[in-house]
Amino acid sequence: MFLLLAMLSTIDLVLSSVTMPKMASLFLTGIQEIEFNVCLAQMFLIHALSAMESAVLLAMAFDRFVAICHPLRHASVLTGPTVAKIGLAALTRGFAFFFPLPFILKRLSYCRTHTVTHSFCLHQDIMKLSCTDTTVNVVYGLFIILSVMGVDSLLIGFSYILILRAVLELSSRGQHSRLSTPASPISVLCWSSTYPSLGSQWCIGWVALPPCSM
Repeated sequence: MFLLLAMLSTIDLVLSSVTMPKMASLFLTGIQEIEFNVCLAQMFLIHALSAMESAVLLAMAFDRFVAICHPLRHASVLTGPTVAKIGLAALTRGFAFFFPLPFILKRLSYCRTHTVTHSFCLHQDIMKLSCTDTTVNVVYGLFIILSVMGVDSLLIGFSYILILRAVLELSSRGQHSRLSTPASPISVLCWSSTYPSLGSQWCIGWVALPPCSM
């Protein structure tokens, strides 16, 4: 559990370092422009790190499920090497799914307003600036959201339903020693779900897009 929390903290730290410098520049200096390639790099890192965070939260839900429902097997199932493999899998999945996004955005032409609606660059915001067909972007974006975040959310919810059922069964038997076990990961889950939205409605301003090729 502590290794997973360390992974989650590291991901949040890197995610903050990706978004905060530009936000600080916006608020402190009033500079409202970000170069297009920098915007694409920021977008890729935000989405990839969010997918890694989702995978770690899923691993934490599985960890608590094993700890509560199968406590005698917990130490043998979630060993150090197993947790390291989970971290590597989360890293690989995050980069593999979101690596094509900058390339499918660079193929578009941009002739509309250059203003984005968040304090950082996101795929849907950049895509809306294009004046060409974005069907590929829409389909691929929907695919990765459903296959990554959607599947993770369903599995996390199912895990905590099983955990809640097990906790209620233990409570009915008078065993209260494990009732506080899910509280910490649930708190982490709630914070991680709301953290990306903090400050997201502040506008960066102008994105320095490439010239229109139409």
